[in-house]
Formats: sequence, C-alpha cells, structure tokens
Amino acid sequence: MENIQNLPIDIQTSKLLDWLVDRRHTSLKWQSTALTIREKINAAIQDMPENEEIRQLLSGSYIHYFHCLRIVELLKGTEASSKNIFGRYSSQRMKDWQEIISLYEKDNAYLAELASLLSRNVSYEGPALRKQVAKAQQLQQELSRREVECQSGAADMRDHYYAACKQYGIAGENVARELQALVKDLPTVLEKTGKEAACLEEAIQLYTAFTNFVCDWSEPVLPMLSFIQRKGNTTVYEWRTGSAPTVIERPVVEDLPPDTVTEETIDWGNLSSGAGAEEVNFGITVEDGVDWGISLESGKEETGEGGIDWGESDTAAVEIEVVDAGTNCPEGVARGEDALSLLESPETRSQFIDELMELELFLCQRLSEMSEEGDMVAMSQFQLAPSVIQAQTTQRVQATLADVRRLLEGLTSLRMQHLFMIQASPRYVERVSDMLRQKMKQADILVLKSASMAERRQEALEEQARLEPRIDLLAARTKELQKLIEDDISKRYNKRPVNLMGVHV
Repeated sequence: MENIQNLPIDIQTSKLLDWLVDRRHTSLKWQSTALTIREKINAAIQDMPENEEIRQLLSGSYIHYFHCLRIVELLKGTEASSKNIFGRYSSQRMKDWQEIISLYEKDNAYLAELASLLSRNVSYEGPALRKQVAKAQQLQQELSRREVECQSGAADMRDHYYAACKQYGIAGENVARELQALVKDLPTVLEKTGKEAACLEEAIQLYTAFTNFVCDWSEPVLPMLSFIQRKGNTTVYEWRTGSAPTVIERPVVEDLPPDTVTEETIDWGNLSSGAGAEEVNFGITVEDGVDWGISLESGKEETGEGGIDWGESDTAAVEIEVVDAGTNCPEGVARGEDALSLLESPETRSQFIDELMELELFLCQRLSEMSEEGDMVAMSQFQLAPSVIQAQTTQRVQATLADVRRLLEGLTSLRMQHLFMIQASPRYVERVSDMLRQKMKQADILVLKSASMAERRQEALEEQARLEPRIDLLAARTKELQKLIEDDISKRYNKRPVNLMGVHV
C-alpha cells in the first residue's frame, strides 16, 4: 500500500477532461452549468465594493472557481456588518457569490472548467501567440531585406544617373542648362579638332603617294581631310566655293526652357470684319527701333496706295530682291547651312569621319605589310617608290595612326554624338532631361519605399514587444492552473503526487 501511495498519477493534459469524466469526478453536462455560472458572474461583478485586490481579480482575463473563493473571503470583511445572529449574511453581494461557488462545486463543474481552460491555453492560446510572434519576427527579417534592397537600388539608380551625366560631360545639377551650355561650347571644340588635323599632313601625303604608286590613281584622295588639314574647320561656304565668306549669318536656334517645353500659341485676335479690323493681333512682336517703312494707319491716303507708305515716291521704281539660303545667296554671304563649319554640318562631318576611317584602315594595313617586308623580294618592290614611302618606319606609322585614332575618338565619342544630336534637334535636350530625371525619380521612389519598409519593420517589432509579455503572462497563469488542478486531484487520491504531462506554452 505504501508503494502504491507513492506512485505518481501521470495525466496527459490533452486528455485531462476525458480522464475526469471517465472517473466520474465531473459530469458531461458541466458546460451548461458553466454557462449559467458565467451569467451570474457577469451580473455579480456589476455591484462590487471598492477593494484593490477585488479590482485586480476582476480585471483578469478569465474568472474561475478559485478567484471566486478569494472574492468571498474578501467580502467577509467588507460585508461583515450584514451578518445576522445566525451567522448568515443578508448582503445580496455575498449571496450572489456564495451561489456561484455552490454551482461550481455541484458535480465538480469547477474542475472540468479548469481542465478545459488549461487545455485551451496549452493547445490554442499559447501556440497562437507564439505563431504571431514568429510571424512578426519573419516579417521584420523580410522587411529588413527589402529595405536594404531598396536602399541598394536607390544607390544604383543614382550611380546610373551620375554615370550618364558623366558620359554627357555634365555635373547633373541642372541637366537642361548644362547640356545647352555644352552645345554653346561645341564650335570651340570643333575648331580645336580642325587645328589638330594639321598633324595629318604627312599621313595624307603617304596615302596619296601610295595610291598613285600602286594604283596609278590620278584623282584626289581624302579631299575633305586634306582641306581641313590645310585650312582648319572653315565654313561650308568656303569648302563649296573655294573662297572665304565676307559675311556669315549663322542660323538662330532658340534655347529651350530648362525644365518644361510649351507649344507656342498664336493669338489671332478678333477676326470680325468691318470697323476695327486693323487691330488684328497676329502674335508677331516687332523689335523696338526697327523702322520697316510701313504705315498701317487707315483713312490716310498720302501715298495713294491704300494708306501704305513704302518709303518711295510715286514715280520711283520698287526693286525687290529675293534671296534664299545656299547657292542663291549673294556672293560672299554665308547663310543657313553654308554658315555652319565643316564639322558642324552633318553631311561634311560624316565625310570627314569616313575619310579618317579610310586613312586609319590604310595605316593599319600598311603596318601589317611593313612587319612582313623583311625579305629581299618585298624590299625590291618599293625600290622605285617615292621617298615619302621609303622613308616611313614602323614607329612613324604607329605614331600617325595614334593621331588619326585620337581625332576619330574625339568626334565619335558618346558625348560628342549626344552634342551633335542636341545641336541638330534642341528638343533632344528635353528627352535627355526627362530620361535622367526618371532615374532620379526612381531613386527617390525607392528611398520612400525603404522608409516605408523601415516604418513597417518598426511596427512589427512593436507588435512582437506587445505579444511577448502576453506569452509570459499566459505561461504564468497556465502554471498556476496546472498547480491548482494537480493539488485538487491529489486530494481525491489521498495526496498521491499528480503530474499533468505536456503543459508548456
């Protein structure tokens, strides 16, 4: 008997309620009794005395049998004046709570309720809270990763922006203005390129002599390259006519606004007929100080020509000279396309680049041939060649080739291509500005996303901080329930030790 008395009773928590019902410690109908008890508790707590401990008991998440026992003990002190000579309390408060305890003790409904509450904490409440904490932690990791990605993406976008600006040769502070400033400096850059072409005299002579010697070629070679090598980056007019212009009238290109471009709106004014028709505004602005010799005052007929004063007498013959740009311009006047320099005009610049590439290919081929002309047969082929051919060495050809390639790079670099496109189409500035602004806009969007991720991550961290104390509190209450149930069952079995298995939150 002593050995049996010391044997512990091990009960699996998930099967505790079934264990109690099987051993008739409680009834299957305990739930209906529990519902009645809950209704009475909700009614009883509406009228309670001012007591700090009672207030703390009632503030708990769930009031069970042992809480009610403690409330009755506290009411014995607060309701002592209502006790009659028979030792009974006339206070309705005391009667309500004594009735609740009586219902709890009927068929041990309190034990079934405690077992159900313990099982719910272990099987549902605890796992649910732990799952929420794990979800908050996982969300923090995911948001932290996405925050870093957004920051990295924003940095990459900014790097792409400044790399693109570097290709254009600008700082990127005000793209439109900086690009327009580069175009204004373009004539100076091309003038310098034209001067640098002077170093190609020997290469051109070598190419000319070689073609004449090998192919008996009589026509001029590299005409554009030879012209710029001799005279520099002159006007198209001088290249076309052979003489320098006396007057250069360059085409006027209006600068675009730095940020936005708006279409010009023509104000046609009031087109009504009759009086006042002379007040039509065609949206044309005449510069101050320019006298066109035209009078539009109606009602005056000094000239006899409908009020128009042509600045001539009636008998004078009016000679009108109509000139157009290009070949029809007056002699010595470079106008329109003729006023551009050779390296500004797309057509002549393309010819110049083509001839540079032709010269580059010749020099490369010549270097390859000179490296193979070690035998006597190859040397004898050029015994009758001009001195300019025989005097060439590999080092001199390589140096000339380097000069040619430097000129080609200066004209065909990505930066120069953009500048030529800007010069040809000023609206290209707007497109480039929009493209670059888009990169910065994407970087700013990623920065905002990163800030949003950081904010959400902080919210998830706060959620975790809010849930963790609830888990600790639930664990403490679960341990308390476990101890109460184990002690109660132990009393029923002559204080044999009772162990509830699987209790963890």
